[in-house]
Amino acid sequence: MDIQANLKGILDELPAGVSLVAVSKFHPREAIEEAYRAGQRVFGESRVQELLGKQPLLPADIQWHFIGHLQTNKVKYVAPFIAMVDAVDSWKLLEEIDRQGARCGRIISCLLELHIAQEGSKYGFSFDECREMLGNGAWRNLRNVTICGVMGMGTNTDDMRQVAQEFASLHDFFTELKQDYFAGDSNFKEISMGMTHDYPLAVEAGSTMVRIGTKIFGERIY
Repeated sequence: MDIQANLKGILDELPAGVSLVAVSKFHPREAIEEAYRAGQRVFGESRVQELLGKQPLLPADIQWHFIGHLQTNKVKYVAPFIAMVDAVDSWKLLEEIDRQGARCGRIISCLLELHIAQEGSKYGFSFDECREMLGNGAWRNLRNVTICGVMGMGTNTDDMRQVAQEFASLHDFFTELKQDYFAGDSNFKEISMGMTHDYPLAVEAGSTMVRIGTKIFGERIY
C-alpha cells in the first residue's frame, strides 16, 4: 500500500476549493505518519479512545476532525485539541461543545450533520429538525463554537442516482441555511459530503470537503 502515491492521486483530481480529510480511524500511527510526510495535515477519527491514543504521539500541527457520533460525556476529552467536530447531530451536543470550549478557552469549529440517507442507522438532524433548532435562535448565544457548514453521508447503495439526489438535497439545504441564518457569516462555507466510494459524485454536487480513508490507507487494519 503506497499511501503517499494514493494521497497524491486523490489530491491531483480534487478541484481547487475542495479539501481532504484523510480518514485514519482504525489505521495505525505509522500510516498517519506516512501521509503526514506527504504533506497531509487534516485527519479524521471517529472513536474518542483511539484518537486519545494517537494524538499525543503525532505532530502537533495535525488538524484532527472528529467525524463519528460524539457522545456528550466524551466532548471534554477532545475539546482541548480538536480542530473540528464534523458530526454535530443534536442541540445538546452543540451546547456541550460550547461549554467545554469555554473551559479550554477555545472556539471549536462544528458542522451540522444532516440525515440525508435512506438508512435508519445514520445519525443527524432531519432538515426540519435543523430548521427548528436554528429558528429558535438560541445557538446565536453560543460563544465557543463556530458553525462552519453542513455534513451528510449518502446511502450505502450501488444506485448512484439516489446518492447524487441526496447530495443535491444537502447542497440545496446548505444554500437555504446560508440565506436564512448565515448570510453575513464568512465562516459558514463548508459542505462536507463524499467518501471513498462516492466522492466524485459529491464533488460534482458542490462538496467542499471530502472524507476519504480506504482509497488512501487501504482496508482497515484494526
